[in-house]
Amino acid sequence: MLDELHSREDLLKLNYPQLDELSREIRCLLVDTISKTGGHLASNLGTVELSIALNRVYNASQDRILFDVGHQCYTHKILNGRLEQFHTLRQFGGISGFPKPYESDADAFIAGHASDSVSVALGMAKARTLLHQDYDICAVIGDGALTGGLAYEGIENVAASMEPIVIILNDNAMSINGNVGGMTKVLSRMRLSEGYAGFKKRYRAVVGIDSDLYRFGHRVKEEVKKKLFAGNMFSALGLNYLGPIDGHDIRELESAIRLAKSLRMPVLLHVVTVKGKGCQYAEAHPDIYHGIGPFNKVNGKPLSQSEGFGDCMGKELCALASRDERITAITAAMSDGTGLFEFSQHFPNRFFDVGIAEGHAVSMAAGMAKQGLLPVFAVYSSFLQRAYDMLLHDVSLQKLHVVFCVDRAGIVGNDGETHNGVFDLAFLSTVPGMTVLCPASFAELRAMLSMALYELEGPVAIRYPRGGEGLYTASNTAPESIVREGDTLTIAAYGTMINEALAAADLLAAEGISCEVVKISRASPLKTDLLLASLQKTGWFLMAESVCAPGCLGEKILANAQKKQISLKGSRLLNLGEGILPQGSVKDLMRTCGLDVAGIARSAKELLSGRSKTHE
Repeated sequence: MLDELHSREDLLKLNYPQLDELSREIRCLLVDTISKTGGHLASNLGTVELSIALNRVYNASQDRILFDVGHQCYTHKILNGRLEQFHTLRQFGGISGFPKPYESDADAFIAGHASDSVSVALGMAKARTLLHQDYDICAVIGDGALTGGLAYEGIENVAASMEPIVIILNDNAMSINGNVGGMTKVLSRMRLSEGYAGFKKRYRAVVGIDSDLYRFGHRVKEEVKKKLFAGNMFSALGLNYLGPIDGHDIRELESAIRLAKSLRMPVLLHVVTVKGKGCQYAEAHPDIYHGIGPFNKVNGKPLSQSEGFGDCMGKELCALASRDERITAITAAMSDGTGLFEFSQHFPNRFFDVGIAEGHAVSMAAGMAKQGLLPVFAVYSSFLQRAYDMLLHDVSLQKLHVVFCVDRAGIVGNDGETHNGVFDLAFLSTVPGMTVLCPASFAELRAMLSMALYELEGPVAIRYPRGGEGLYTASNTAPESIVREGDTLTIAAYGTMINEALAAADLLAAEGISCEVVKISRASPLKTDLLLASLQKTGWFLMAESVCAPGCLGEKILANAQKKQISLKGSRLLNLGEGILPQGSVKDLMRTCGLDVAGIARSAKELLSGRSKTHE
């Protein structure tokens, strides 16, 4: 079926038995490809039939299908012109694992973070109305994304707007509404029937929406709905609720989506799917196979597995918590990814998973700190961006002692620009009273976690990358330290970038260039006494850091040097520019950005030769 699928017209020609076969073929392709490239397996296996039905009902190049979070869009990409490129999924120069409009008109909006689809859909609907255009809009949001408050802000406004928007709730974990018995299914079938829909449309046409009779009938209907659908929050918010329906029955899905679209009003269609559908190990452990690296497709076992900074943090936090009952751990739906699973098992009463609600997590941590606890919020760097106001308003103003373990800092890689943690240093440094620590090894992370909890005051962030440590395994938590002496060029770095800096210094030493390498362990407040002394000695400065240029440490170091009236012969700042990077392995992206060992050494030689006397 896949070989014969070249356009939407080809998809529309298939009958339902053929569509079932197409679903099986797509699942085989998903498992085969993701086993090699890594990616989001379970969520995509669960949305195969839904994606097929959506692309039969909607013309994705004209209509707007919004995926939330977006990691479940693989089948959509296969059906919309990227079948031949699918083997390049999440690879450097290949296609993204998230919707990207620059790849195809069928991708309506960039989506890498959760809960924004309904708000975006309403914005598009308003544009459609104001510009007098004609296209349909559908937001597909998972029950996980509905744990984010932004989703409810959007839903409330969509319901009030009366714009024709279909919201599909992809419920793959548990029912949103309580089971009220067999009547639920009876009423669901009645409301999904063509006769019911046709009656509603004819009734509105004959009576008139603006008539007193219609308004009276509508009030009566709403009161009846409140009695029959007690507890249905979506109906209470003003949406026309349909469902729940089987999310793996293409015929039923297609019929329900067409009905929802035909109502020309805000509709929520509740679809129940199975995460990991069709793959035994993914169905059994959808949490493990949510996002996974390359694996053996026969038994599902990862091809490689090693301890990362998040695992190290989780183990050390458990050790500290066993001795101090004030320590609590908070995560935003990422207990496994942030290394907190073990903590959740050992200290369930002190572990809090708030769902995809980072802002709430920060405010909750602030409340804990205010009343005497020692809260630790473990969160991905790119997700902490969503809680900036809470960092300022709820934590900083009262100088509350909250510890932020900022995972996935720096280049993350294959998930692309929505997930790289390249902005946290810039925004964390603007939070008054915030201390930002940058461990370069597991040993430093363990020492810094204890330091953050017991030696420092106010908010403290410890930022570390995805993955494990490099050749540097020592522990020196001083704000700055000289880890290699030299007299020709000063190279500064922090975190695991110290490994590239030291290796580059070795390469340069082989060519007779003596480099002094300064390791920075505290990015904010920044202390530069040793570093400035080194600059006075060498006169040349090169900074290597995997963050965006605005707010980078290199700029602050140069400013400090100018204040001290240190005249430099030349300087160069190696960083990630505006910070928008494509998907690809960390190795590929580091090389492309000139932050690998060879790139740093090359930049140093260019700097010293006079070919680059300005910082870049």
